[in-house]
Amino acid sequence: MTTGETTVGWADGVVLAIDQRALPHEVRWLRISSVDDLIEAIKTLAIRGAPALGVAGAFGVALAARAHRDDTLAVTAAAERIASARPTAVNLAWGVRRALSALLAGADAVLAEAQLMLAEDAEVNRRLSAHTADLVSMLCPDRPLRVLTHCNAGRLAATAVGTALGAVMELHARGKVAEVLVDETRPLLQGARLTTWELAQAGIPHRLTIDSAAAWAMATEQVDCVMVGADRITADGSVANKIGTYSLAIAARRHGIPFVVVAPESTRDLDMATGCDIVVEQRAADEVTHVGGVATAPEQTAAFNPAFDVTPPDLITAIVTENGVVGEANINARQPITRPESVAATSQVLNSD
Repeated sequence: MTTGETTVGWADGVVLAIDQRALPHEVRWLRISSVDDLIEAIKTLAIRGAPALGVAGAFGVALAARAHRDDTLAVTAAAERIASARPTAVNLAWGVRRALSALLAGADAVLAEAQLMLAEDAEVNRRLSAHTADLVSMLCPDRPLRVLTHCNAGRLAATAVGTALGAVMELHARGKVAEVLVDETRPLLQGARLTTWELAQAGIPHRLTIDSAAAWAMATEQVDCVMVGADRITADGSVANKIGTYSLAIAARRHGIPFVVVAPESTRDLDMATGCDIVVEQRAADEVTHVGGVATAPEQTAAFNPAFDVTPPDLITAIVTENGVVGEANINARQPITRPESVAATSQVLNSD
């Protein structure tokens, strides 16, 4: 994937998308020519990430509009199917609605709107990455940063640049990143498969860790800042993001580490009052009971497999969009609680080399 290449696009009447299921072993591109195939790609996470889903959803409406040029009801029905393919991420429905708003002007107008959204996404991501880099540099001014990330919030999750990982790239360009600690992000390993791949391409030092080691990394002073993306942000500042984000926020609060959420304005759902109203997608049990198609639990084992969790606003230091910091940074979220002497001693031993 070249620097100027978008991860979702349009050419010759089809949607083009990098197949994220094949990474990191193969860079494979999908050519999607039907709404059914697009929905399948979204549900199976071939296309994933809030901003990318928004653009892909818009191109899906363009596919429907071209297939049913004289049947607005058919296009509207197809659009509803696309929007409901994944219920938690608000960008998907947002992208579908925006493209559908151009339907009365014809199929070409729908496609033009989707292509405009694609162009806007890159600029939005560049702006929010710069704003986040400015904020994090202010919050952690002393030295090059050790950043912890979760899931994948880079170019693969958008169409270009990325959100939280885009901000890491911007910090790296400014010479302010010492290392990125990457959560593997169970059960589908978006951190291990996707984020490490993006960081390696960018030449940014990084280490991969199991999700359950993240809190200990904070306790042993190996993390200066946690940066994550978002799939929906409610009016009260609650954040839905990949499962495991909430526990990171709790651990960051415990250790006085800034916890920064990076997302475009389109991810903010101001019509939804609180995080309690967010519908959390539940996914298939075999994502938990199998790894790489190999069973890791007895047959017929039941599983609890929410794709997302919701982090309350009091645990979030700041939410940053292309317009800058939303409201004011939560200074209280950055006040450390006294660490146990045993943890401090362990940290000193680990950092003495």
